[in-house]
Amino acid sequence: MKIAIVGTGYVGLVSGACLAEMGITVACVDVDRRKIELLNAGKMPIHEPGLAEIVARNRTDGRLSFTLSLREAMWKVDAVFIAVGTPPDEDGSADLRYVLEVAEGIGAWMNDYVVVVTKSTVPVGTNHRVKAAIAAALAGRGASIPFDVASNPEFLKEGDAVSDFLAPDRVVIGVESERARRVMARLYHALSLNNVPILYMDILSAEMTKYAANSMLATRISFINDIANLCELVGADVEAVKRGIGSDTRIGSKFLNAGCGYGGSCFPKDVKALIKTGDDFHHDLDVLKAVERVNERQKGTLFRKIARHFGDDLSGRRFAVWGLAFKPGTDDTREAPSLVLIEQLLCAGAAVRAFDPVAMGETRRRLGDAIEYATGMYDALEGADALVVVTEWAEFKVPKFTFIEKALKQKIIFDGRNIYDPVQMKEFGYRYYGVGRKDWNEA
Repeated sequence: MKIAIVGTGYVGLVSGACLAEMGITVACVDVDRRKIELLNAGKMPIHEPGLAEIVARNRTDGRLSFTLSLREAMWKVDAVFIAVGTPPDEDGSADLRYVLEVAEGIGAWMNDYVVVVTKSTVPVGTNHRVKAAIAAALAGRGASIPFDVASNPEFLKEGDAVSDFLAPDRVVIGVESERARRVMARLYHALSLNNVPILYMDILSAEMTKYAANSMLATRISFINDIANLCELVGADVEAVKRGIGSDTRIGSKFLNAGCGYGGSCFPKDVKALIKTGDDFHHDLDVLKAVERVNERQKGTLFRKIARHFGDDLSGRRFAVWGLAFKPGTDDTREAPSLVLIEQLLCAGAAVRAFDPVAMGETRRRLGDAIEYATGMYDALEGADALVVVTEWAEFKVPKFTFIEKALKQKIIFDGRNIYDPVQMKEFGYRYYGVGRKDWNEA
């Protein structure tokens, strides 16, 4: 079986590499010459554990290739995936220009029956627009070639994307014909042999499933953060509360970690897009509007704690920031709480020296020389008034506290991910500020 994937961003590259790993012949297409040259040179444009090895192995075995030519990639394919970006517009809606441009290109170059699969996260109804764009391009050629469209949303967690693709909870596929269903069944045959549920449905429901899933997860995060803020006021500990409610099998413990807010390329964008869809149909998604509002407020929680301790004017203060990526396992800083914190610190007159295991380059691209970039986690601490933990990388969870106290001016930690035990921090002589934790500093 042979397919083409248009777009070698996060979704397209992971999907292409993993489908090749499952035995499919995959041609990945992109208009970004530099990215294609990097991939053909065996280099990765993104950080994702395990991805480089899969790409290298399947390129060597001849199942995975990279090209700038959509025409070349589409020669005798069974399916072509659209996996380009859908950035948010100013009103929160998804920008579909790249998706529709690809659809027009597919219509211009297709030579036989093909299933056009939308992998990009797109609003409900987009596949109808994709179908119309392809049909218009075919009509412009005077061609009459049969095709189907399908929706196959991705559910990949950055940092775990390879395992999520190869061993998913489920695969969601929206189709409108039996012929398209058979093609998709062949494509995911390896997963069905491993008893992965393949959920077929109509296209509109598949499109909605993606947004509903991400919005539900975002809701859980904002919920526990709202509870965490209340815990601080009443003297409760959100970590105990999380264990108490997470042990209920109806609730479960996933996505109930209190912290300084969610970020990344999916949750913020998808919540906004679903709210916009509701508005377009004159339906107020009040819960999701609250989710978004809580998350924006939560991104400022660390700065508020810092300002309460040191005062609003931070001139002459220096802060060590551990963690820049929006989550561990990725170099993605899109919508990252770290960037909100850093901007607030700089505006208050403070200096920042930061460290992240993989996201330093991406942060420098965004912030330039507005902050200092440390060579290591302990190097970031030298001369700082306090340590602020923003991303829960594994190496930050069990640090050498003797190194920390020697480097810091004061033994103060602001823990935005609750990775340290406040009782232990008190025993070690630190002033410790978590999120939704009982205040042990004065106890």
